[in-house]
Amino acid sequence: QVQLVESGGGLVQTGGSLRLSCAASGIIVSRNRMGWYRQPPGKQRELVAEITTGGNTNYADSVKGRFTISRDNAESTVYLQMNSLKSEDTAVYYCKAGLVRVYWGQGTQVAVSS
Repeated sequence: QVQLVESGGGLVQTGGSLRLSCAASGIIVSRNRMGWYRQPPGKQRELVAEITTGGNTNYADSVKGRFTISRDNAESTVYLQMNSLKSEDTAVYYCKAGLVRVYWGQGTQVAVSS
């Protein structure tokens, strides 16, 4: 059974940093496209960043230069380093695995106060 467990969310001030973790079980992260999505209050879920099986990364324009996605194959964990946080980054952040058959974590809340 596939499980994705996010952690690392919290309350941070504008300009601060957080690192989100997505611990995966039941899948091999290096063999799946892994991504971070977010859902701001009252809005639709959107792609934040993703990493392909080949290690290529893709970012939403709004986070380029501030966020970094990475993975630790040995730990079966995907990370999202978030720097220079802004109030508009406030959202529930979700981890996603797969491309055709997809799996989602339960989400972790990130709140950025101005």
